[in-house]
Amino acid sequence: MIALRRRDGRPLRIGHRGARALARENTLEAFRAAIETGVDLVEFDVIAGLDGALLVAHGLEDVGPQTPTLDEALRFFVDEAPTIGVHLDLKLTKCERGVVDAVRRHGLAERTFVSSYYLGTARAVAAHDGDVRVGFTVPRRVFRISDTGRGAPLGRIALRVLRRVIPVVARPLLALTHASALVLHHSLVTEASVRAVHRRGAAVVTWTVDDPVELVRVDRAGVDAIVTNDPRLFLPR
Repeated sequence: MIALRRRDGRPLRIGHRGARALARENTLEAFRAAIETGVDLVEFDVIAGLDGALLVAHGLEDVGPQTPTLDEALRFFVDEAPTIGVHLDLKLTKCERGVVDAVRRHGLAERTFVSSYYLGTARAVAAHDGDVRVGFTVPRRVFRISDTGRGAPLGRIALRVLRRVIPVVARPLLALTHASALVLHHSLVTEASVRAVHRRGAAVVTWTVDDPVELVRVDRAGVDAIVTNDPRLFLPR
């Protein structure tokens, strides 16, 4: 089973939608670009197409000629990337069985990590297959928080409050979803939140970090894995 833990003293490196900064997101080309930079896992989005087929895209408006099916994406990790972890971010509900069956069919259960901000989806994936690691995502947009624009002052206050709340709610969220990781927007990461999650025996995955200064901050906070659009961020400068 994939270990969502720091490796050799550093957090795991996860390419967001492949490597969004280097190639068209959620395509096999982006997967290859991410792997060339030395990532540990490749993250991509999974949605249901109009015909119900499982596709790799952030939304239906993003579907195009280069859009792989979930089966094609998983086959890539079997044929071309046998040592790389697979991070599926589910942008759908009620298709958990189909996703888990696809992962099993390709023999990837033990190196797959599935995340979702739907409580029921995270819980269902955990129930369907104990070999697949599951993460519950706590995205800022659910709380309509922004630290830019006219609402920035209130947004910054709300963020400070939420940062204090995360360590308190970490335990019930993990228990409710049976998740083995909490997936936090980088602005919500604090040393206290990381400690709270680790006390539950779970991991902290943070997204999406593209600023070197922010990379240093979340690394020092002790996160286990970092998602980035540009995996070159991890390379020595």
